[in-house]
Amino acid sequence: MKYAAAWANIACEVLETPYPYGAAHASYGPDDVDVTPDRLHPAFHGSYDWHSSAHMQWSLVRLLTLAPDQVGSRPIEVLGRRLTPDAIAVEAAYLRERPSYERPYGWAWAAMLVAACRKTQWVDAVAPLGEVIADLVLAWLPRQAYPVRHGVHLNSAFALALLLEAYDELGRADVVDAIRARALEWFGEDTAYDTRFEPSGTDFLSPALSEAELMRRVLPDAEFANWLSAFLPGLGTSAHGHLLELPITDDSGDGQLAHLSGLALSRAWQLRTIAPALPDVADLLRAGAERQVEAVQPTVTGGDFMSTHWLVSFALLADQT
Repeated sequence: MKYAAAWANIACEVLETPYPYGAAHASYGPDDVDVTPDRLHPAFHGSYDWHSSAHMQWSLVRLLTLAPDQVGSRPIEVLGRRLTPDAIAVEAAYLRERPSYERPYGWAWAAMLVAACRKTQWVDAVAPLGEVIADLVLAWLPRQAYPVRHGVHLNSAFALALLLEAYDELGRADVVDAIRARALEWFGEDTAYDTRFEPSGTDFLSPALSEAELMRRVLPDAEFANWLSAFLPGLGTSAHGHLLELPITDDSGDGQLAHLSGLALSRAWQLRTIAPALPDVADLLRAGAERQVEAVQPTVTGGDFMSTHWLVSFALLADQT
């Protein structure tokens, strides 16, 4: 992998940066106000917030799997201090006590981490985290009447795509079936999606492409091709051409505006995965993906902390397709 060493290095660096840290902790009383990062979250501290810590640790596990000869021993040391039975027990208990915490984005990334650890030394330590998230997902989906369709953390399609991948790898057919059923109910009849108003000012996801990427996983290939043609008619042409171009990005240190660099990477990932369903414009979609990756790549490792603390994960998604 071209960037494996640099990505592993910046992931370790941000995970070992304790502050700033956004705990998002809801205190239940005067004795519940300690938000010291490694006390509150012994596994998922550093890297600014819980979900970024989870997915940057997923990034390290993936890099150790894909390019172990390039990343050295530092990722193993960083993960070894966090993915312990005691630390994971604290995290699992925290999620059980606060069943809406990090729902669904953080859940999805934590489940991806658990799945990535299946053939590693951390498999047993992280298993309880996978179990508690599975229980939370199964309890949540029947109660969530409508999907969230905007382009930030609460986006339903993005989270369901990752959860589906994770629990398929983990062999949890009950979770996979529940996700597939909900995806079909929420998105199966969608047609003629209007992308003129994408992106919003702080998006790191395209609502349209996130939905398409989920349905790619849910539908058989031929059905997905028909669904996609009806959902985004003319994709690759002027109708949705802006999805193939770099959004206006910002690396000034504003965490919300930094999202737009992630949007470029998530678009690239999703354009590449759905391209085979549209063979007539597949090359155009891939070229659009490449433009966005190339433009943002320097920020992944060389940007402000508000960019570097999370972008490696999205670069990895884009790189694996």
